[in-house]
Amino acid sequence: MLTSQACLKKYGEPGNPKTEGQFISIWNVPLDICVALTTIPPRIYCNNDLRGPLERAFRNVIERGLAKELKTWDGCYQVRNKRGQATPSLHSWAIAVDLNAAWNRMGQKPTLSAAFVKCFTDAGFDWGGSWSRPDGMHFQLATI
Repeated sequence: MLTSQACLKKYGEPGNPKTEGQFISIWNVPLDICVALTTIPPRIYCNNDLRGPLERAFRNVIERGLAKELKTWDGCYQVRNKRGQATPSLHSWAIAVDLNAAWNRMGQKPTLSAAFVKCFTDAGFDWGGSWSRPDGMHFQLATI
């Protein structure tokens, strides 16, 4: 599983304006994805390494007929520590996304279907819903 240490080594301190622009920028989500997944914003400020896997995950959702399961887009980039910890969240480097947050709160049983989760894991993500303290809304790159 990807760690804050690995991100720090590759991307530097989160929120540093000198390095942030090298790795994080606005992604113009392809129009066909926005049309099929209406909750996805047309522009996402994210890590450049996230774009390809996230596009594959979204296309998997569409191709596998699971678009209705995606109810809300709840963010990608936010410089902050992991909840209850002293290390930065992977959201701090914009390589994690939260989806359907209201139905998949941290510490609660996730409601996303196995088929939906597989759309993301097949595209190179780890899912927080399988952790000892489940975070069912959270998907993060498995490797960088």
